[in-house]
Amino acid sequence: MPDSRLDKLLLQIDANLEASLKRLTALLKIPSIGTDPKYAASCQKAAQWLLKEFRSMGFEAAIHPTTGQPVVLATYVPPGRSKHLPHILFYGHYDVQPSVPEELWTSPPFAPVIRKSRNGRDAVFARGAADDKGQLMTFVEASRAWLKANKSLPFRLTILIEGDEEGDSVHLHKYVLANKKKLKADVALICDTNLWDAKTPSITTRLRGCIAEEVFIHGPRIDLHSGYYGGPAVNPIKALSRVIASLHDKNGRVAIPGFYDGIKPMTPAARKQLKAVPFSERAFLKAAGLTLAAGEKGVPVLEQIWLRPTCEVNGITGGYTLPGEKTVLPAEASAKFTFRLVEGQDSETIRRAFHRHVRQNLPPDCKASFDSSGGSATGIRVADDSLWIALGQKILKDEWGRTPVMAGDGGSIPVVETFKLGLGMDSLLIGFGLHDDAVHSPDEKYDVRSFHKGIRTWIRLFDAIAKKDSK
Repeated sequence: MPDSRLDKLLLQIDANLEASLKRLTALLKIPSIGTDPKYAASCQKAAQWLLKEFRSMGFEAAIHPTTGQPVVLATYVPPGRSKHLPHILFYGHYDVQPSVPEELWTSPPFAPVIRKSRNGRDAVFARGAADDKGQLMTFVEASRAWLKANKSLPFRLTILIEGDEEGDSVHLHKYVLANKKKLKADVALICDTNLWDAKTPSITTRLRGCIAEEVFIHGPRIDLHSGYYGGPAVNPIKALSRVIASLHDKNGRVAIPGFYDGIKPMTPAARKQLKAVPFSERAFLKAAGLTLAAGEKGVPVLEQIWLRPTCEVNGITGGYTLPGEKTVLPAEASAKFTFRLVEGQDSETIRRAFHRHVRQNLPPDCKASFDSSGGSATGIRVADDSLWIALGQKILKDEWGRTPVMAGDGGSIPVVETFKLGLGMDSLLIGFGLHDDAVHSPDEKYDVRSFHKGIRTWIRLFDAIAKKDSK
């Protein structure tokens, strides 16, 4: 039997899509690059823009200072019997990645435009379109539409929008722990993930953690003439190269002692579930211009991405790198590393083991120092059999017409760990991004279809909660 109330609301969303896109583009025009101090005023402007929007919708809202960028906190308490209603915490972030190199953008990164993408569909092109302004605005627009039609939300709502997600997660972690009472809810909704493909939704239940390290190898007191000292003098670049080579064995496993401690083996049921996921290794690698899987020998690609930890080199610096020749042995060489961690690994234990391994593999006359200021997040898994997961599966199938894939994610969303360990609260991770959205790259986009159906998906969640409460 048709649901006239829901159908009317969905039609209203369809009719108001242009206005919703106009509000999104207004937010996208603000260059809120949280990691660059030059854009501090722009981050404040983005927070003020959100504050104004929330207040116009009837929320109590305020901007709260943190040790980093400001947080926008908005709350809505339905009048009447609100104590008996579920409490939902929605999380998003207004900060975006730097836009360089801007010369590789087809249109300016902070002058959003709608045009056809390579997939032939209309998309909004701008920095932050998919990560995370377009995503968070799906929920804001759904809330706006529901309130306009029904005057009150069917749950208590807290919206937390931060400005440090692309940088140091410690700032928000401290804020959350200092405000446990007001942030504790029944579930956290996070819209910062992808669809499985353009037609199939997904719910993320696993995330890898991440720690970052920079290593400095110190050798001679100063750069040395390679004609006079080449041979007898230790070369920090050579020493660093040997350290890097020692980090993996011939089968691609990380060779740091104790690295895999705490990791539980996959159960037969989990392995069966993984094999059932519609995933093509060949297509995945081809999209990156590759033909063969590297990494751990004999471990399927999807298992490597979702369930196995990694140690990767992100950059190497040393010696003379400008045009022309300068025949020196450098006094120092450095490299940046990231470790993706899975459930069961302890980030600080891994850091200490890495430091020991580096020092133990250095030749005489070389010393190592480390920059460990990049923060850390452990691997996390959310319960995949909860009421909220079941509800998420239903609304996604109703809107997209396909059963959502229960997926892992090789990346990290540190706030999921903060909510789980700091507030004792699981997250429902539903996002509408696509793998070709060029997140963190030039020409970042967000499909208009993703934005549109994202709003409709959240409306279905609101409706499902309202019906559940009325029983």
